[in-house]
Amino acid sequence: MKKWMALSGLLLAVMLIAAGCGGKNKEEASSSPATEAGAAGGTKAITIDATNFKFDQNEIKVKKGEEVSITLKNSQGNHAIKIEGYDKEVKGNATVTFVADKSGEFKFICSVFCGKGHNEMTGKLIVE
Repeated sequence: MKKWMALSGLLLAVMLIAAGCGGKNKEEASSSPATEAGAAGGTKAITIDATNFKFDQNEIKVKKGEEVSITLKNSQGNHAIKIEGYDKEVKGNATVTFVADKSGEFKFICSVFCGKGHNEMTGKLIVE
């Protein structure tokens, strides 16, 4: 009986270790295609740096049908970006991902009131 319990305990330990290793490999496997897709042009990653009253990029160009991932970095102040026509918003130090499925020019604005120059914080997303 003790032999059976010891063997069962050992088998359980091996299964837990294998499951832990398997879980890590699944995460790596699931993140690898996204990385490869990004390298192959599947996802366009864009980082916008916001400081008080300006974005470091006022114009972003993407292709229609392209997956777009926008990260907003707040270097100074508290900001967010709202993309009109896409109903997408990204708050500071976060990322929003969507498919650019509509052609045209879409204004983006700072959607968090940040002071006197707030209304000047605009740009445009151009989907070709």
